[in-house]
Amino acid sequence: MNDILMHLVLVADATVRMSTPLILAALAGLCSERAAVIDIGLEGKMLGGAFVAGTVSYMTGSVWLGLMAAIVASVLLALLHGFACITHRGNQVVSGMAINIVVAGLAPTLGHALFHINGDTPSLPASARFMSITLPGADFFRDVPLLGPLYSELISGHNLLTYLTFALIPFVAWMLYKTRFGLRLRAVGENPEAVDTAGISVEWLRYRAVMIAGVLCGIAGASLSTALGASFIRDMTAGKGYLALAAMIFGKWKPKLTVIACLLFAFTDALQARLQGVELPIVGEIPVQFIIMLPYVMTVILLAGFVGKVVAPKADGIPYVKER
Repeated sequence: MNDILMHLVLVADATVRMSTPLILAALAGLCSERAAVIDIGLEGKMLGGAFVAGTVSYMTGSVWLGLMAAIVASVLLALLHGFACITHRGNQVVSGMAINIVVAGLAPTLGHALFHINGDTPSLPASARFMSITLPGADFFRDVPLLGPLYSELISGHNLLTYLTFALIPFVAWMLYKTRFGLRLRAVGENPEAVDTAGISVEWLRYRAVMIAGVLCGIAGASLSTALGASFIRDMTAGKGYLALAAMIFGKWKPKLTVIACLLFAFTDALQARLQGVELPIVGEIPVQFIIMLPYVMTVILLAGFVGKVVAPKADGIPYVKER
């Protein structure tokens, strides 16, 4: 019984860790799309943030400078997306995909030019990473039945960015539903004409939404290369930006349901990591290729069969043209 409990706790612990970049990216997409700006470029902004965070942290030895640089880089990419889609009313999907493609090629190219190791960055020392934090009393309560493993393994032992991510969940929900800015942000995604009639700049609101998305994606990218990992690796986002978009759609553009979807996808990711090389009854050892595709198969199944009717913000993806 104790072994089963410990296995469950360890899977839950891995789920929480792996959900960090997913939740941040999904909340970023949520803020952007609530203001009617489709953000397919979550993947590119995360990857750019991961590269800049890994590079700056290695060169300066400061993980905080790496985090700040990642946020700046991601916000600049978000502003580029906003300039194309908000100011010039370009196709939002095309702009987002362009950012993904450019960053996917540019990051490893710059990495190879700087470090000459196949586009990656060198391994970061502990001083240049967000290391795990042991909460007070975790070691003392470790042997206490049930509550000990939950506190010492599941709650304690995560890095600062993971704790920050779960603190941001209620903050983003509060911002969207309990503040004047959140009300205007949601209104501009539903009826921009009414917002404009009230004398509020639709463009400025949408720019602020994509900048918030840029900040969150920058933190997500930094978590990949300086917290969950120890360096930047080519294509290390591995589709997490698209999974985050799927989680947002599964969550019907609502923070609580979106986070639940992220945890579900992260659970399948944690499960596939523990299933590799394991002999299962009757079926034996499952080929690693099938195990790795498990999170993506789960995404397709959930979106195709269980998400039900989804209604995006009414103005989502529609450029606003002010009437003269």
